Amino acid sequence: MLMASLGATPSRTPQGWGPREASARFPSPAAVPGPREAEEEEVEEEEELAEIHLCVLWNSGYLGIAYYDTSDSTIHFMPDAPDHESLKLLQRVLDEINPQSVVTSAKQDENMTRFLGKLASQEHREPKRPEIIFLPSVDFGLEISKQRLLSGNYSFIPDSMTATEKILFLSSIIPFDCLLTVRALGGLLKFLGRRRIGVELEDYNVSVPILGFKKFVLTHLVNIDQDTYSVLQIFKSESHPSVYKVASGLKEGLSLFGILNRCRCKLGEKLLRLWFTRPTHDLGELNSRLDVIQFFLLPQNLDMAQMLHRLLGHIRNVPLILKRMKLSHTKVSDWQVLYKTVYSALGLRDACRSLPQSIQLFRDIAQEFSDDLHHIASLIGKVVDFEGSLAENRFTVLPNIDPEIDDKKRRLMGLPNFLTEVARKELENLDSRIPSCSVIYIPLIGFLLCIPRLSSMVEASDFEIDGLDFMFLSEEKLHYRSARTKELDALLGDLHCEIRDQEMLLMYQLQCQVLARAAVLTRVLDLASRLDVLLALASAARDYGYSRPRYSPQVLGVRIQNGRHPLMELCARTFVPNSTECGGDKGRVKVITGPNSSGKSIYLKQVAKAVNNATAQSLVLIDEFGKGTNTVDGLALLAAVLRHWLALGCTCPHIFVATNFLSLVQLQLLPQGPLVQYLTMETCEDGNDLVFFYQVCEGVAKASHASHTAVQAGLPNRLVARGKEVSDLIRSGKLIKPVKDLLKKNQMENCQTLVDKFMKLDLEDPNLDLNVFMRQEVLPAATSIL
Repeated sequence: MLMASLGATPSRTPQGWGPREASARFPSPAAVPGPREAEEEEVEEEEELAEIHLCVLWNSGYLGIAYYDTSDSTIHFMPDAPDHESLKLLQRVLDEINPQSVVTSAKQDENMTRFLGKLASQEHREPKRPEIIFLPSVDFGLEISKQRLLSGNYSFIPDSMTATEKILFLSSIIPFDCLLTVRALGGLLKFLGRRRIGVELEDYNVSVPILGFKKFVLTHLVNIDQDTYSVLQIFKSESHPSVYKVASGLKEGLSLFGILNRCRCKLGEKLLRLWFTRPTHDLGELNSRLDVIQFFLLPQNLDMAQMLHRLLGHIRNVPLILKRMKLSHTKVSDWQVLYKTVYSALGLRDACRSLPQSIQLFRDIAQEFSDDLHHIASLIGKVVDFEGSLAENRFTVLPNIDPEIDDKKRRLMGLPNFLTEVARKELENLDSRIPSCSVIYIPLIGFLLCIPRLSSMVEASDFEIDGLDFMFLSEEKLHYRSARTKELDALLGDLHCEIRDQEMLLMYQLQCQVLARAAVLTRVLDLASRLDVLLALASAARDYGYSRPRYSPQVLGVRIQNGRHPLMELCARTFVPNSTECGGDKGRVKVITGPNSSGKSIYLKQVAKAVNNATAQSLVLIDEFGKGTNTVDGLALLAAVLRHWLALGCTCPHIFVATNFLSLVQLQLLPQGPLVQYLTMETCEDGNDLVFFYQVCEGVAKASHASHTAVQAGLPNRLVARGKEVSDLIRSGKLIKPVKDLLKKNQMENCQTLVDKFMKLDLEDPNLDLNVFMRQEVLPAATSIL
């Protein structure tokens, strides 16, 4: 039985009455996390896997998309956007957000039906295929969807707003002129309310928390498919080695995202991943980011960068805290985390006010980190008793906040001495055989008289004492109500519960103040996470020696001087940089030849990483195309594909081809002209050795030098020599004959093996079946012997 009790126990002694026990008796509270433990607990919360529920509508070539993210309790929507009949835009959204469920109308056209059928059949989809949910088409009606949006209970809208003001406020956020989007939002709200996402175990009057609406767009983006992300190692997931991470399962391996992710907060890491999955070619946005990175790369700004980095370490998952506030599930640690986050945000604001306001991000932080932040921090700091809250594992307030609470706490703290006197008086009226007693206080039960169980008290009837009402037996102690304890109940009441209730009321009022400023906190987190990402990129650029790219709308194509592969240079002892230039009407198709392991693939990858972030023109990378089929067929396919693109003339995409099909050049399978440029990886033969310079130069490789690569890979010299011999025979059109010495040796070994099997036969064994032996052992070996 859990008891939070106050008690005092007098006893009889030969000298007369004396205090044998006079102690305050509280229950042993559960282990309470200290400040550091509270922070670690919050980190665990931030790493919880989020669920995303998407609602989509397709009509007359346009998409309406909205989804709910449980990690921040925010609804994201995309204004009506045109899409092809194959629904490529929808597929991109699905690949990016990996929703738990896809909600749509039961009334759909053939294109959407076919798409959803294909999606549902992808059993091996990573991480897993979503649940397809069809709702009646009436749930997506335009007017009923508008009504759901306008009548929703949103914590970010102040209660003081009138109905008209609420409509105007929501109209400034939600594009009500995008009819498909409004219907998708209405259907999503219907689904959330029906499934009760995140509040399944709450009372029915508790609604799904919605802390904001955010718009997302997929315009001005470079289109990169999922295979490209994998091949270029932009992301790379690996199994987590820790047994404690089995549930999450994966960690980031050696990847571009992995080496650049130096973010201090989870929201920054999330934004960096979003930038990688939505690479933009908006020059204004790109230069805005680069301005911040360049500023922090200046040596005189290093100290400022480090200070901002430290402050960002205290920016935590506030949306999760706001969600718990909305559901009245706020933890003790939440107040401490929110307090640190807000004060760190104020530190960021003050620091950015001292930085050049010509940089957009600094100006936004200086202006939009408003005094509402100071108001929130001040309220929390003046009201919340952090030390007391951690000690009692519940919300407690500081003194001088509520006089009534202070008075009750003083009375509660003074109870031990008072109850000692009450216990003395009770003991005077008890049987002389009872050596001691105590008066205790138990929340929700009240004051009780507690006496030790005597040896004569065996049966339940022995517990009866005149003038006392027996309550229960616990730990060999008998608990009673007496006239005095009943009088104490009436006089003092349930102090502990009354204090808790009043402090919970104050917590609720404080929560309302915070939730009313949820929009400010959300904007603060958006800007803080952006600053976190750019500081992380600046740190990586400083350590790895990266240079700022220069974007110009007048330059068609890309020029890279001494480009380096960001991952390979970390793994190789020495890395040779290469320059690249493509654009205009010359050299749009570059055919790169060279020996295996000379660096062709690495060259393609470093080019891809630059171009994909520099131009909206298409980039095609082809590495060893056609090697998985017959040589003639593979060569023919490669030539046909390249000729198709070359026929486009000046509208031909930028193409880089790495191949060992030297016949592509020798047989002149590609048309001659300025569009085609032949490059090779520079090498030098030093006797029998082949030296790689890993440098791109004009020209065509004379040979693939496969035998040298085989020796470098550790294949036996005898095997390599035989390979060269067979290659020469094929090239000269001569017949390939087996090696006689090798054949003779193998024949003798196979004969000896068969003889050994004959010698082990037991011809007297009744279970021996010679027909089976001949069929399974002798006949299969005959082909290798004869």
